[in-house]
Amino acid sequence: MRVVFVHGACVRDGSWWWHRMTGLLLAHGVSSATPALPSCGEAGVPGGATGPGLPEDVGAVREVLLEGDEPTVVVANSYGGIVAAEAAAGVASVRHLLLVSSYLPEVGQCLADFGDGTPAPFLDVDPDAGTFGVRPELLVDTFLHDCDADVRAQAPDHLARQSVRVTGQPVGAAAWHDIPSTYLVCTRDRGTPVAKQRELARAAGRVVEVDAGHHPFLSRPEVVRDLLLDL
Repeated sequence: MRVVFVHGACVRDGSWWWHRMTGLLLAHGVSSATPALPSCGEAGVPGGATGPGLPEDVGAVREVLLEGDEPTVVVANSYGGIVAAEAAAGVASVRHLLLVSSYLPEVGQCLADFGDGTPAPFLDVDPDAGTFGVRPELLVDTFLHDCDADVRAQAPDHLARQSVRVTGQPVGAAAWHDIPSTYLVCTRDRGTPVAKQRELARAAGRVVEVDAGHHPFLSRPEVVRDLLLDL
């Protein structure tokens, strides 16, 4: 089995965000990969009004998924669910989707469709540059309040300004209709309210709740590991 991790919006260095999972899985013989998302500047091209967007993110993840035929579980966090919905579609090796406080878009939906038309208070949008990002001063209290001191100290170095284009670009497929899925509701999440998660989770095949914030793979990695091994 292989696990492919897809990180959320406004961050970079996916291998860091998932680093507490990789060793735990490898101890059980499970390999993993963390595709770089171009819209977050991870492909060497700055994000912005004319920079890479959702199609490039989808292409980057899909390329990794098509690298082999080993049975694969895709783990997507937050915005990563938007990417995975299209990237995993029709890939025979993908056996399951694990959606962590994530989005399940229908064909034609975009990230903005899940909001109320205004930026979340923890986001900073620069319309001139065509980017958005997490306000550093709100990062810990919103997303990492249940993580240890090491994670809280290191996380700001792994934030990114992301192309705002991704918020309005619709997905061309909804893989979760055809691939078995599990939704992991994070009941202490301050970024995506638990009521919103439970509403989204109704579309998944299975729902599991965990007493954790937005990044349980950093705060409670053993729980996520056990869930993956069960899958």
